[in-house]
Amino acid sequence: MVKFIKPGKAVIVTSGRQAGHKAIIVRCYDEGGSTRKFNHALVVGVERYPLRVTREMSEKRIAKRCRIRPFVKFVNYVHMLPTRYNVDFYDELRQVLPETLGLGTADDPWTTLESRRSCRIAVKKILEQKYLTGKYRWFFTKLRF
Repeated sequence: MVKFIKPGKAVIVTSGRQAGHKAIIVRCYDEGGSTRKFNHALVVGVERYPLRVTREMSEKRIAKRCRIRPFVKFVNYVHMLPTRYNVDFYDELRQVLPETLGLGTADDPWTTLESRRSCRIAVKKILEQKYLTGKYRWFFTKLRF
């Protein structure tokens, strides 16, 4: 069978708190792991999308409306809907996130709140840079349904 859930694929989360939000697969765990026995993936997504901006708005208001709130999460393959879109900046996201993330080891950064927060801040910087380029317009617009 063809493996279509790959890093860089844009997906829609179908259940949980971020249901209906778009995300990017950063790492795939096809065999599961010690803490999660099921097939899952590490995804980075947009929890709060940037708002529409017009030419009449001031610089301060534009900066405020261009903010993005990201999420970093492990999601079961069953709870993801793959799309036809791919993004090419998942390598940058992978470099920001530690290799030992979520493996359940003693030095796992996923267990401490500060490390999760620092991961989210680093991801936020990358996503805001990519949003300002204007290339990934589909990914940064809210899903209408």
